[in-house]
Amino acid sequence: MFSGIGGFRSGLERAEGFKCIGNCEIDKHAEAAYRAMYDTKGEIYYNDARTIDTDSVGDFDLIAGGFPCQSFSVAGHRLGLNDERGNLFLEIARLIEAKRPAFFLLENVPGLLSHNKGQTFKVILTKFSELGYSFEWMVLNSANFGVPQQRRRVFIVGYSRSECAGRIFPVEQGNGKDLNCIIPGSQTWRVYGTEGTACTQCASSGGGGGKTGLYFIDNNRDPKITDHARCITARQDSGVSKRRGEHSAVLVETGPCAVINPSKECVRQNGRRVKGPNEPMYTITVQDRHGIIHQGRIRRLMPIECWRLQGFTDEQFNKAQSVCKANTHLYRMAGNSVTVPVITAIAQKIKAAAEMIGLDTT
Repeated sequence: MFSGIGGFRSGLERAEGFKCIGNCEIDKHAEAAYRAMYDTKGEIYYNDARTIDTDSVGDFDLIAGGFPCQSFSVAGHRLGLNDERGNLFLEIARLIEAKRPAFFLLENVPGLLSHNKGQTFKVILTKFSELGYSFEWMVLNSANFGVPQQRRRVFIVGYSRSECAGRIFPVEQGNGKDLNCIIPGSQTWRVYGTEGTACTQCASSGGGGGKTGLYFIDNNRDPKITDHARCITARQDSGVSKRRGEHSAVLVETGPCAVINPSKECVRQNGRRVKGPNEPMYTITVQDRHGIIHQGRIRRLMPIECWRLQGFTDEQFNKAQSVCKANTHLYRMAGNSVTVPVITAIAQKIKAAAEMIGLDTT
C-alpha cells in the first residue's frame, strides 16, 4: 500500500521468504520507477487505495505500507484525521478486515504519536483492536541500521495470533558507520573506504545557492553541524532551509573562503556570496561587509546519494532513472520512501514469528 519506489518490498525481499502479490500507488512517476525496478509480471495493481476491490485481491499473509504522513508531521499543518490523506489508513484497515492477513506492518512519522495529544494514535489503534488484532510499535532511527541518515520513524506491527506478542519489537539497532577517509585532501582528491555510504562528485552550486548534502548546515545564526545527514525529504532539492533540522548541505573543507554580507540571505555579488578557496576577496565597498568561511563551500546532495541514504542499490536507482529523468521526481521518491535496511530488520523478526505460528515462508 502507498508503495512509492518499493522500500517495503526491497526490505522484505532482502529478508527472504516474502513474495509480493501487488501494490497500490497513485503517483505516476513513482509507479513507473517501481515497475522498472521490480518484476511485477502477474501482480495486481491499483492506483488509488479507495478503489481497491477486495474481492479481486487474493489472500495474503502481510500487508505493508507507509500511509501518508503529511497530516501528522510537525513540518506540516497537522490536520490529522481532518485531512483526507490522514484518513487513508482506513483503506488499509478495510483490506485487513476483508482479507484477515496474519500480519500488518505500517510506518509513519513520530509526530503521529503526539498528534492531538495522542488521541489520533488512539483512534488508529482502537480501529485495529476492533478488527481483532494485537499490535506493538517502536520508533527506529535509520542511522542505526547502516545508513548515515538521521531519520526517526514509528513502525507499527500487528498480528492476528496472540502468541506473536513481544516477538517483533524491540529490533536490534547497531550504529551506522561513518565514511572513512583514507586519503585526505580536497573533495576531488579524497579517497574513502568501501564501508559506509559512498561519496560522489561535487555539484558546485556554491554559496547561498547550495542545496542539500551529507553534513548538516542551516541558515540560522548558530548553524549545527552533524556527522549524519538529516532526514531526507520529498522536497530534497528545494535548497538549504531556515527550518531547523531540514535540508542538509555538505561542507567541503578546502581552506578559507571569502564571503560577502554573511548576515544577509539574498545579497549576490557576481552571482555568488561565497568564493572558492584562495580566490581574492570581493571589492571593498561602503555598504558591503566581508568575512571568511573557513570550512569551505556548500555542495548539494545528488539524487543517487539520497537513494543510497535510503538503502537502495545503485542498480535500482539506475533502473528508476531510466524511466524518470527529472531530478525533482527522483528526490521526491527518495524522500517519500522508507529506509530499506530498517524494513529488512523488522521483516526478519516477522519471518521468525510467522515460522513460529506455522506459516510457510519457504
